[in-house]
Amino acid sequence: MSPLAFTLDIAMSDALHSEKILILDYGSQYTQLIARRVRETQVYCEIHGHEMAAEAVRAFNPQGVILSGGHQSVYDVGAAELNDAVMALGVPVLGICYGMQLLGRHFGGTVAPSDKREYGRAEIQACAGQVGALFEGFVEAGAKSTVWMSHGDHVEMLPKGFVTTASTLNAPLAAMANEATHMYGVQFHPEVNHTDNGERLIHNFVRTICGCHGLWTSDGFIEYEVERVRALVGDDKVILGLSGGVDSSVVAALLHRAIGEQLTCVFVDNGLLRLNEGDQVMETFAQNMGVKVIRVDAEARFLGKLAGVSDPEKKRKIIGHTFIEIFDEEAGKIENAKWLAQGTIYPDVVESAGTKTGKATNIKSHHNVGGLPEDMQLKLLEPLRELFKDEVRKVGLELGLPHRMVFRHPFPGPGLGVRILGEVKKEYADLLRRADAIYMDELYASGHYERISQAFTVFLPVKSVGVMGDGRTYDYVVALRAVETKDFMTATWYPMPHDLLSHIANRIINEIDGINRVTYDITSKPPGTIEWE
Repeated sequence: MSPLAFTLDIAMSDALHSEKILILDYGSQYTQLIARRVRETQVYCEIHGHEMAAEAVRAFNPQGVILSGGHQSVYDVGAAELNDAVMALGVPVLGICYGMQLLGRHFGGTVAPSDKREYGRAEIQACAGQVGALFEGFVEAGAKSTVWMSHGDHVEMLPKGFVTTASTLNAPLAAMANEATHMYGVQFHPEVNHTDNGERLIHNFVRTICGCHGLWTSDGFIEYEVERVRALVGDDKVILGLSGGVDSSVVAALLHRAIGEQLTCVFVDNGLLRLNEGDQVMETFAQNMGVKVIRVDAEARFLGKLAGVSDPEKKRKIIGHTFIEIFDEEAGKIENAKWLAQGTIYPDVVESAGTKTGKATNIKSHHNVGGLPEDMQLKLLEPLRELFKDEVRKVGLELGLPHRMVFRHPFPGPGLGVRILGEVKKEYADLLRRADAIYMDELYASGHYERISQAFTVFLPVKSVGVMGDGRTYDYVVALRAVETKDFMTATWYPMPHDLLSHIANRIINEIDGINRVTYDITSKPPGTIEWE
């Protein structure tokens, strides 16, 4: 059942479910960004593998189809082909990069290797008189615009019925359109931030060409999800692992509205939290919101199991398994507890290779989707699983959560366990949480916190030589991280003012005995990840 219906009225619910876009994944690293851009138009979409079964295609019944890019050449042995069932739908189709090449060849055009491959920024020029509905407001006829290219092959000869709508120096056919059949192709990637005004092109396809009205809203999502949870859970009890982060906090508020006293939040103080976080969580939810919260002191248990473990994946799995063990134990104390709720969101699923396509590279195991034991006794309830972070925040505000809580930077489920590189020790965690508290205090005080998408401190288990006063020190190193991002699928490092960095570093070194060096991470994603582990 889709989580994105927006009314309790059955007829209206059916109508809203009928307005959706199908995205076929051909292996592009940007496929999830296409979905993000479609959702920005307030239209529901799903990503499926390009080999999606004909019956499933017809049952989904989309208003339009987007073909993603991909790393293959159409000439590779076993290269992915167009899905016949999708093409038989008769709905508008937009092919992006590899998707454009597939469309071109399918309709009788030719695709050839480029003499000079294009990767990165490029300049397109829209053809005079041939812009059409897709480019309306994106680029004017005859004008130039910056786009993001990533291709080796290109459409060399147009298929019958198509016209060229844009070109570059290296790709004379950079975009094509058949307005009569509503078939479109672009060699560039409109879904990435590097393409100027690319969101307008996606909007044109979804709202103008496919005729979608944009009925998917956060308040509608809440109404539907509340009823869905009530119907699914019945009289059962639900326990939620409450971390105090944005995702689990929104889940707590949503489930409290849906099932009230049937929800019990379990806050596990695992010794890997930020400074004073346990007290803050209890005050916010138990005292101010009336949510039932059980606090479990499990620091010794977690640190004991993590002793001697340095591998990041093993740490994540140990933390995930230990959480579940505790949840199972607490659930055993609650009569009729059958469900475990989690704050899993879409990027968690993507980075754990959990998309419907099954083709995503497994970057890391998220504790929610990669660390759960197969014999877990509780059934999973993940109401935010299909949402991106900013969508979750909109839902949180609709539910009445405080702005500062809703716009708090993400904090990983494994907590400081993955911000301490290598083995986790209590000494390291204590040093790290104090350093991170100083960092956050200064970001808030300087006004930079809300300009940054995510900031945190990383503990490096190495020592460096320093000088304090007349003495020599040999203490630990921490790294400060801050990034800007819209969707957490890609990110750029934040240009922190040098005087602010200097002030933060001086405070950390002067106020924390045991740290004598502070560094700043200027790695973007890709090639790095946002978290270090």
